[in-house]
Amino acid sequence: MRFARSLPLIAAATTWLMLSACGGEEPAAQVPLMVLASQPASHDGQMITTQGVVRYVEDPLHYWIEDEQLRRVGVEPDDMIAPHLGETVKVTGRFHYAPEEGRSLQLHQVEPLE
Repeated sequence: MRFARSLPLIAAATTWLMLSACGGEEPAAQVPLMVLASQPASHDGQMITTQGVVRYVEDPLHYWIEDEQLRRVGVEPDDMIAPHLGETVKVTGRFHYAPEEGRSLQLHQVEPLE
C-alpha cells in the first residue's frame, strides 16, 4: 500500500529528471504570425515556432520575419538570421511582447524552408 501512494511522487521525480537531462526546455508551440500580431500578450514569454520571410533595415540595423500581409516579428540575434535574408524560414525561440517595444523573438533555431 505504501508503494502505491509513492507512485505519483516517483512519476513526478522521473519526469523532472528526464527534463533536466534534456535541458529542461519546454516544447515550442506552433503559432502563426497572424496570431502573434493579433494576440501578442497571450504568447509573451513562451517558446514558439513560426515562419516568414526574413527582411531587414540598415539604420538602425534590425531584422524581422513577415508574412504576405506584412505582419511582423523582430528576430534576434542578428548573426543567426542575417544569412537567411530574403528566405522563407521556420524559426523557434522565446517570444517577447511589450506595447512600447513591440514583438520580438529571441532565436534558438532557424530552418530555411526553400
